[in-house]
Amino acid sequence: MSREVIVAVTRRLIVRRLDPGDRAAMLEVYGDRDAMRWVGDGDVLSAAECDRWLEVTAENYRRRGYGMFAMTDRTAPDEVVGFIGLVHPGSQPEPEVKYALRRASWGQGLATEAVQAVIRYGFADHGLTRIIATTAPENAASHRVLRKAGFRDARPRANEDGTWDRVFVIDCTGAGR
Repeated sequence: MSREVIVAVTRRLIVRRLDPGDRAAMLEVYGDRDAMRWVGDGDVLSAAECDRWLEVTAENYRRRGYGMFAMTDRTAPDEVVGFIGLVHPGSQPEPEVKYALRRASWGQGLATEAVQAVIRYGFADHGLTRIIATTAPENAASHRVLRKAGFRDARPRANEDGTWDRVFVIDCTGAGR
């Protein structure tokens, strides 16, 4: 994986492929219990889990051409502010946008900016025609991010553990393409 593979550049961000050097930033974001409250099962990730994630991401780049990416500050490209990507959790057929930011970057509109860039990338560079996003029903901040990025509400989805996710969807025609 190379820091030189840039996926998108926005007004404030550079979105690039993950690099093994991103491990410390991953631990900062995914080791923060408050940040993880809305991610997956809510558990923080260990260093070993971050290493495994880097391996899975490298395989996703080889197989699909996309996966999780680092978001860096355009004015300080070595400063990772969060992570975003297009993934297929549990081998689901539709690509899903996922994101998490470090605490210091919350509330600045960076997630919306990054989501808009990544969906354009998925549609334009990979020929994707539809992208979904899932959130906890009570995660109002992510609902706002997704709506601002052009997603619309879809049917809720039941999880294996009996909980429900809100599902949002965007088609390539809804992405300003």
